[in-house]
Amino acid sequence: MTVMDTEESWNPRGGRLRSAFPEAVRVASGLLAEPAVAAAWDRPSALPDFTVGGLAAHIAGQELALPGLLAGPEPAQPVISLREYYTQRVTWLDAGVDGAVNVRIRKGGEARAADGPEALLARHREALGQVEAELPGVRAGRPVRMDTWGDWSLDLDDLLLTRLMEVVVHTDDLAVSVGRPTPRFPERVTAPVVDLLVRLAVHRHGTTDVIRALARAERAPESIAGI
Repeated sequence: MTVMDTEESWNPRGGRLRSAFPEAVRVASGLLAEPAVAAAWDRPSALPDFTVGGLAAHIAGQELALPGLLAGPEPAQPVISLREYYTQRVTWLDAGVDGAVNVRIRKGGEARAADGPEALLARHREALGQVEAELPGVRAGRPVRMDTWGDWSLDLDDLLLTRLMEVVVHTDDLAVSVGRPTPRFPERVTAPVVDLLVRLAVHRHGTTDVIRALARAERAPESIAGI
């Protein structure tokens, strides 16, 4: 039993992500603005060594960098596929909570949260407005690159899918952290995230275990977590 595992199969194209990503961020914004989040800002979240504020800022960070990336020059570094990104480039997947990359991610969230919930929400809303205005006009295949990456870049749509997954997964983490219901994302947001997580699960656990977990409870493995 196999699941298609080609470079092209990892990413739903056709511009859907350019509308799905801002929509997901808007759903998450409702939770970020909840009084329960502000009240618990400095308390531990459901994620180890992350405060509620740091986690909220990590969610907001998924779009905060985009205006700058789009305003800058197109990177000269070669564009890698989404499949290569997750299977060969990222280091946080298997680094563990105390891995250097995950410590850096948490520190970045806590630094963005330092000015408090109101300041973060203002920056978040401003960036979202810019993203919604700019994304429709960006050419297909436009590469983008973060300064912390190596000598490579990603197609914008691939980057948006990685950020979409982060928003959906961590919004659930934040809701659990403050005792609020997890916001409901529309299917056009969740479908590409589920597809990506299944592909990551197959990569980590193999096709047979994933199919058993989804279809045969009596033979299901203990976990098929993709991340």
